[in-house]
Amino acid sequence: SLPVARSRRARDGGANGLRKESSPFINNTDNDKAISYDGKNMALFEEEMDSNPMVSSLLNKLANYTNLTQGAQEHEEADEEEAGPKKKAVKSPQMGTFMGVYLPCLQNILGVILFLRLTWIVGTAGIVESLAIVVMCCSCTMLTAISMSAIATNGVVPAGGSYYMISRSLGPEFGGAVGLCFYLGTTFAGSMYILGTIEILLTYIVPQAAIFVAEKKEDEPAALLNNMRVYGTCCLTLMSLVVFVGVKYVNKLALVFLACVVLSILAIYAGVIKTAFDPPDFPVCLLGNRTLQNLNFDKCLKTEEVGNQTVGTALWALFCGGSRALNASCNEYFVLNNVTMIQGIPGLTSGVISDNMWSDYGPLGMLVEKPRQPAVLAADTSQDVYLPYVVNDIASFFTLLVGIYFPSVTGIMAGSNRSGDLRDAQKSIPIGTILAIATTTFIYLTSVVLFGACIDTVLLRDKFGDSVKRNLVIGTLSWPSPWVIVIGSFFSCCGAGLQSLTGAPRLLQAIARDGIVPFLAVFGHGKANGEPTWALLLSGGICEIGILIASLDAVAPILSMFFLMCYLFVNLACAVQTLLRTPNWRPRFKYYHWALSFLGMSLCLSLMFISSWYYAIVAMVIAGLIYKYIEYRGAEKEWGDGIRGLSLNAARYALIRLEEAPPHTKNWRPQMLVLLNVDTDLAVKHPRLLSLTTQLKAGKGLTIVGNVLEGTYLTKDSEAKTAEQNIKSSMAAERTKGFCHVVVSSNLRDGFSHLIQSAGLGGMKHNTVLMAWPGTWKQSNDPASWKNFIETVRETTATHHALLVAKNVDSFPGNLERLGEGTIDVWWVVHDGGMLMLLPFLLRQHKVWRKCKMRIFTVAQMDDNSIQMKKDLQMFLYHLRLDAEVEVVEMHDSDISAFTYEKTLVMEQRSQMLKQMQLSRNEREREVKRTTPRPPGLHREQTILIKRIGLCRWSLIWRPCYVSSSDAAAGVHMTWTKEKLFTERHRGREANANVAVRDLFNMKPNQSNVRRMHTAVKLNEVVVNKSQGAHLVLLNMPGPPRNRGGDENYMEFLEVLLEGLNRVLLVRGGGREVITIYS
Repeated sequence: SLPVARSRRARDGGANGLRKESSPFINNTDNDKAISYDGKNMALFEEEMDSNPMVSSLLNKLANYTNLTQGAQEHEEADEEEAGPKKKAVKSPQMGTFMGVYLPCLQNILGVILFLRLTWIVGTAGIVESLAIVVMCCSCTMLTAISMSAIATNGVVPAGGSYYMISRSLGPEFGGAVGLCFYLGTTFAGSMYILGTIEILLTYIVPQAAIFVAEKKEDEPAALLNNMRVYGTCCLTLMSLVVFVGVKYVNKLALVFLACVVLSILAIYAGVIKTAFDPPDFPVCLLGNRTLQNLNFDKCLKTEEVGNQTVGTALWALFCGGSRALNASCNEYFVLNNVTMIQGIPGLTSGVISDNMWSDYGPLGMLVEKPRQPAVLAADTSQDVYLPYVVNDIASFFTLLVGIYFPSVTGIMAGSNRSGDLRDAQKSIPIGTILAIATTTFIYLTSVVLFGACIDTVLLRDKFGDSVKRNLVIGTLSWPSPWVIVIGSFFSCCGAGLQSLTGAPRLLQAIARDGIVPFLAVFGHGKANGEPTWALLLSGGICEIGILIASLDAVAPILSMFFLMCYLFVNLACAVQTLLRTPNWRPRFKYYHWALSFLGMSLCLSLMFISSWYYAIVAMVIAGLIYKYIEYRGAEKEWGDGIRGLSLNAARYALIRLEEAPPHTKNWRPQMLVLLNVDTDLAVKHPRLLSLTTQLKAGKGLTIVGNVLEGTYLTKDSEAKTAEQNIKSSMAAERTKGFCHVVVSSNLRDGFSHLIQSAGLGGMKHNTVLMAWPGTWKQSNDPASWKNFIETVRETTATHHALLVAKNVDSFPGNLERLGEGTIDVWWVVHDGGMLMLLPFLLRQHKVWRKCKMRIFTVAQMDDNSIQMKKDLQMFLYHLRLDAEVEVVEMHDSDISAFTYEKTLVMEQRSQMLKQMQLSRNEREREVKRTTPRPPGLHREQTILIKRIGLCRWSLIWRPCYVSSSDAAAGVHMTWTKEKLFTERHRGREANANVAVRDLFNMKPNQSNVRRMHTAVKLNEVVVNKSQGAHLVLLNMPGPPRNRGGDENYMEFLEVLLEGLNRVLLVRGGGREVITIYS
């Protein structure tokens, strides 16, 4: 903020409060120079330093961009409390792609479904339909990941990534509804992973640890559910404590968990290879064609020889009322059919794949039977439910399997949910997520085929491995031991549960902090390091509800609905943003297309109704209720969302909505009011202004072309219509899409004022005024030309409109021209909203400027670190997603040259001379009578001027000189020399010449004007040196002086500033941010 402080000191000692100078010359004392010329390099902009900071000050604030707040004033926060004690910044863990995105995604994707349900899905649906399920679900997540990557790389994504992306793209209502649904889905996902963990623990690791033990076979499901509830609650409590301690511990554990998962998958592939030449021994006992639970017997025999006696086996006792006697009353089916034993894993080369190609769905309680196995049916089947058969524990059908399988691919948001902990979210989220999806898709596809090729169909359909002594089915395939898979799957589920309990509270915290759902405000608070404590407690409570459901197969379809709804709106957000083509939509991830987003959206919607149409309707109703609640409560948030952008193109309803709040920074684009002039024939004077408008707009947004005719409408009616038609014809010729507005006013000044104030309708009002530089203001006899220009500048500033002034606009390229390779040079002196950054980007979207490169120059003062400024500016442009060369130009303090001093003196003399011209009417009449008839072509005022004072040309500046009455009568135009100056001074004193003329030669220039002229001269030298060959130069336009007496000097300053440049666009911001680093 040093340049700002310096400029304030300069202003405080400027024209108003400047102490009396002891000498008008340059070589005054050092003390005088230090006070009078302090901050002279930027004196031209000193009156605007409070609202428009120097670029060096701005970049210093933007160096740590993640601490900026969202909104229009994110770059304009004043550091007024720098002297006070600063609060110590809290840094959260900063992780890269591998640790922050890839590992969490793998943890959540390779979770419970792969190890506990994929073999059962393959056995029930068959290889063909299982591949269809995997391809549909993985395609859905891959398309969603592409859309998510585009949104995530379109700016900074803070914590609560997926919710943030949806809400900022589709608005607070959609964002809140989908965000809360996704939060519920993520929380229930934690329940599912915990249930999977407990299922592995009680079924495969320590079944004897069960608290509830069923005495009868029909009571086993209820006992299992109760055990899941008790142990699940304990596991949830333990995991919540781990998450509460800190996210870094979760990530340390994630490495251990993922190592177990990788080893498990490698063990599966190794086991598959081993089955080709040495299948493992896992026999399955069949009675007829029915599969038996191999839990309470060791031998797959009805009878056996014991001591030369034939007795019944343990299997005999199970079917004969507990008696092993051969004459016992046995089950009819048991009596009619023989017992056979087959290998559960016949191997890769056994040809079992042909039996597993097609589906075998069935109702609850259906027996698992081997196809093409001989069997004799019994008449009485009523007792089958009490016998040790392997049966379906739930009714199975294709859509149910889709709902159960889909949660296994839902881990794709694990990285974006924790985007606040990432070092570079824009880079990490796309790479990590897409690689994780590609890896897991390959694993799922190959697993489906290999399971079907290696494992017998009856074992595949045995969900809990009852036919192989309750071994995990996928574990029987692994090498070297089933325990590798059991332990690996156990830790995989633990890790995925921890990741869900880490992401869900952050998601709720982000929603709460946005304030769109008032009753959630308390959950926005947390520990000192930012950990969401209260949100973690609520997440644990909701997670407990899922655990009380206790059935993994019942919880999974619920998750599918919430996740699919979230993915649907991610795709919709990307499609809307892409089709709108807002200037802020500049993703660094380029491999996306709106058609892919629509395909992903359609696939999500289809999967919702395929999985469960009633769950889909319930989820939509919940989302709708949340949407209406947020709308009813009045979510006064404007996030630049896509729905807002769409409403700009709508009719009355959209206009009414647009009046509720000004558009957000992200939706800002130049809505142009073009101030055109017409000649005496009512033809457009500068048609290239329309060309420039078209190139800036690229056919988007609002354009109003305004013109003012002087007079009254009753007398100028026909002329106004003619001018309007001519302007419309020029707009058509220049391909400018917009509206034409011709105003008839008593004077031009009022007409332009009315246009600036009232053009547009509702939310479709202009925010930018485009006009041409009055190039002939010096030669004009009427000062109203440049006075109207300055008043227009003041008016746009007062109405907070941006202003673009094109110099030499007739030399600008037409729409049919194609500029070759060149540069668009931006001279960023003060920050006034980012217009200078946005305009070159918009111009380069048009084919006229497409080959031009963007260069940004900024000015460093003596006290600035130019190297650091360049680094900060490059980082700022990186986060703006703008490609430009950066150069910092150093303007060191230097003595004000005699040329600058003389130029200022001439300017003030000319100004004083013009003031003396403003005589009263009577005085002018008396003066006319004393003059001889004026030569043809000279106006009365010119004749008076030449007679009294004269205008002499010196260099490029008009300055006063004394002219004799005889020469004046002849209309002599003298050439000024230094010798004539002293001669005329001497003659004036001796002849008692006009006192006013003598005062002109004895004037001392105002020191404030000297400093401003110094700024203009020095800046012009630098700009001409660097940018004379540029196709276009964009430059900050300094504001007019507060004191209207210096208006003519202001025009002179601008003329000096622009001298030697061809195409120039002076830019003055409207007092608000028009470009942002945020998504």
